[in-house]
Amino acid sequence: MLVYVLRRLSQTFVVLVITSVLVFAGLFVVGDPVEILVHPEADQIEKDRTRAALGLDRPPWEQYFLFLKNAARGDLGKSFVYGRSAIDVILERMPATLELAALAMVISIVIAIPLGLYAGLRPESRLARMIMAVSILGFSLPTFWVGLLLIMVFAVQLGWLPSTGRGEPVDVLGMPLTIFSWEGLTYALLPALNLALFKLSLIVRLTRAQVRENILLDYIKFARAKGLSQSRVLGVHLLKNIMIPLVTVIGLELGSVIAFAIVTESIFAWPGMGKLVIDSIFQLDRPVVVAYLLITVCMFIFINLVVDLLYSVLDPRVRLSAAHD
Repeated sequence: MLVYVLRRLSQTFVVLVITSVLVFAGLFVVGDPVEILVHPEADQIEKDRTRAALGLDRPPWEQYFLFLKNAARGDLGKSFVYGRSAIDVILERMPATLELAALAMVISIVIAIPLGLYAGLRPESRLARMIMAVSILGFSLPTFWVGLLLIMVFAVQLGWLPSTGRGEPVDVLGMPLTIFSWEGLTYALLPALNLALFKLSLIVRLTRAQVRENILLDYIKFARAKGLSQSRVLGVHLLKNIMIPLVTVIGLELGSVIAFAIVTESIFAWPGMGKLVIDSIFQLDRPVVVAYLLITVCMFIFINLVVDLLYSVLDPRVRLSAAHD
């Protein structure tokens, strides 16, 4: 296990270097940040002064190696727009994104797994067919359209929930979170539902498929032949086995929810990392964009590592150190 973890950490370093090269190259192609940062009527002398102050007067390769040197000390640069450390700017927004992603995944899991179990156990029932039909809609409807529809119905027409913004945060284990208060939860509910729709549909369909596959296997027939109750057969034997692929997918989807909450955060004006990186791209704030992508890659890799470890716990037949030799 330790060998496997060390190997994954070494792979993380390679992935981060490749990501940083691609991001740097892409940002240099997009445009010159100085043209956006300075006043439109500024003369060339002022532009050159700003470019030198930001270190943009150096060749691209020199800027990149300087970035690597500073990154080795934990410094990913200073934001062009905010004038502060890019990491600090992102960490300020990170709790908002994490709580939104966590709430979306909780909604998805709590709703999707029971619905998928029912659809798998009673595939011919009318309710099961309705569940599968709605799950297809969840895959098909664009996220931005669903978000606008939720705002129109629940915020504008019914007036039940606020349409944009974030509630007043409270300190929870050192993190400023809002979902632990009623006001904060009302602000987070619509964007969380919008973010959860696709994941909910995916988990419903995966759960149903796993139930239909496992319900016919010998271990379920043997458990029933021993006279075990239906609740024990389903809750202990069936659910434990279908959770192995579900944990894998849920873990990977959690990473994608964090990384791709950009559309939802933009629609609902949610002050998270996604909205920050969109604003930074438009403003060509290179340090923030690079830092965001590197932090996101690290979060992806960490989540995947946790999923692999959980997989080995749920299925003792899996030995991580041997499986990847």
